Amino acid sequence: MERAFPNRTEAGRQLAEKLVNYAGREDVIVLGLPRGGVPVAFEVAQRLGAPLDVFIVRKLGVPGFEELAVGAIASGGVRVLNQDVVRALPNAEEAIEAITARETAELERREKSYRNGRPAPELRDRVVILVDDGLATGATMRAAVAALRQRHVAKIVVAAPVGAPDTCREFEDEVDEIVCATAPEFFQAVGQYYHDFSQTSDEEVRELLSRAAQQSA
Repeated sequence: MERAFPNRTEAGRQLAEKLVNYAGREDVIVLGLPRGGVPVAFEVAQRLGAPLDVFIVRKLGVPGFEELAVGAIASGGVRVLNQDVVRALPNAEEAIEAITARETAELERREKSYRNGRPAPELRDRVVILVDDGLATGATMRAAVAALRQRHVAKIVVAAPVGAPDTCREFEDEVDEIVCATAPEFFQAVGQYYHDFSQTSDEEVRELLSRAAQQSA
């Protein structure tokens, strides 16, 4: 199987070419899902001449069964719950509050660390391009979209260099626009489409956000 991208930087450049109709617009902002989505989003923001920021999503895992998500929280104090899982949980309210408190602390720590004192951007009435390095199940991206809906944005565009065909199709009904640069028929995992899929560090996220902020200052 041919790997589509050497690394996230090149993937971002290729993705950006599919979003050029948003270039030079005052109302556009690019948000990367940390950590891996940020290097991709940086290249998109550069090409479009748009500001860059992060949109952090933290899954709320059921205690003892962390892989099972009872919901998610996202930047801006938004919480989205899966009511089917909530109903099946004993002492649901108490458990959810405890998980939420723990994950909120981690989300706030990351936001503070990544932004380095810069305020969070105003998103109301803006065209938001949400970027990740790939879409497998799309669960994290869905949580981000649900959270953004509560922020009264003008338009939500989900963009990724590679995605599972079914996931890309599902997003057609869930957002204003979905851009999967490539959706291979025999998709298994995002990493298989990158030569270099090493983990993005917090330091790299901070550095890219800082560079983007200096350029748009």
